[in-house]
Amino acid sequence: MIKKKSRFFRLAISCLLCGGLLLNQPTFIYAAGTDAAAPTPTPNPHTEYYTQEASTDSIEGWPRGPQIEAESAIVMDVYTEAVLYAKNADKKQYPASITKILTTLLACENLNLSDDLVVSQSAAYGIEPGSSSIYADTGEEFNVTQALMAVMLESANEMSLAIAEKTSGSVKKFVELMNARARQLGCTGTHFNNPNGLPDETHYTTASDMAKIAKAAWFNPLFRKFATKDLYEIPPTNKQPETRYLLNHHKMMSGRDYAYDGVLGGKTGYTEAAGSTLVTYAKRGSTILLVVVLNSVNGCWSDTAALLDYGFDNFERVNMKVEKEPVPTKTLPSEKYILKDGGDTYPFYSMRNVYVSVPVGTDTSGLTTKKTLLTNAAGPTRLKTQYYYKDHPVGWGIQYERNILSDLLS
Repeated sequence: MIKKKSRFFRLAISCLLCGGLLLNQPTFIYAAGTDAAAPTPTPNPHTEYYTQEASTDSIEGWPRGPQIEAESAIVMDVYTEAVLYAKNADKKQYPASITKILTTLLACENLNLSDDLVVSQSAAYGIEPGSSSIYADTGEEFNVTQALMAVMLESANEMSLAIAEKTSGSVKKFVELMNARARQLGCTGTHFNNPNGLPDETHYTTASDMAKIAKAAWFNPLFRKFATKDLYEIPPTNKQPETRYLLNHHKMMSGRDYAYDGVLGGKTGYTEAAGSTLVTYAKRGSTILLVVVLNSVNGCWSDTAALLDYGFDNFERVNMKVEKEPVPTKTLPSEKYILKDGGDTYPFYSMRNVYVSVPVGTDTSGLTTKKTLLTNAAGPTRLKTQYYYKDHPVGWGIQYERNILSDLLS
């Protein structure tokens, strides 16, 4: 217990000192093309990946992306799912602690945030000495919200294990759930082997897959509570008499060393094997961009700033102003009977506006479309319309079939 208290005391002092230093730091706001850009740390010389071109640079008429230090990166509009920038986006990389985005999402999907959580011995002592931790002790009592704040803000590896055990009964079962959820989200180059991202040769992802996970997480309102929290306090527990102060490690949030106007939050990561990794959510106007950077240096701050500048300055989200009139689709002879012989076509209706993300000034009338029927095990059939700029997907919309039952009863 003495060792535990000593380690926690050092952690608390470090957090307090960090908070004091941050209060005295000037706030830098990045602004493309001005002298106001914050002096984010960049290596000298540049990394071997700096001169590698982005795959999106090959799209005719697409704005050329910035040079960045990272080996892999992606920029996505979270609403349209348009990929604005991609560099080695499908190359397998070690994610480090951005793994905890999926861990937190699964907890939000499967746990009650007010439920109690008791740290097991296997969780408290199941991590490498010196790795990120809040030094939780065996038998220490928290609630799920406190545990997830520790996971996302302080990147506490032992609390990730505790969350895994709380969610699935064991870390092994939770890892199975992680991989199943990743596949469900369309990940094809990902395999997780732990809930915290500590080094493991069988634990990897891609920038593209991580963007899919991070996008799904963003649309969970419970997750957003943890990804955007700046400072959080865990009051004294049954094992620790002192308050724990948790500070979000994302240095591009407001008031931080490398603050970028509009950054909402995200998750940091670092191991020697993974390098610096970072997931960032940022908003300007009605647009929210998601940036994933893998295997970079110096916290990924300069890479992320350059990519956000690129995304916000060169692209716009455009309302396609889809017609409210029904979109017809062919029906089978048997369906004609069910529909009271209503003809050879069956209408799908747009229920909401459809947006695309395209280079500024693009004539959207030149976009091409592809329509796909999406069937459900239960419920109405849907018609998905995907929009393309030079064969590159930039947005999509869904039309819903008319309610057959209400038609028959009318």
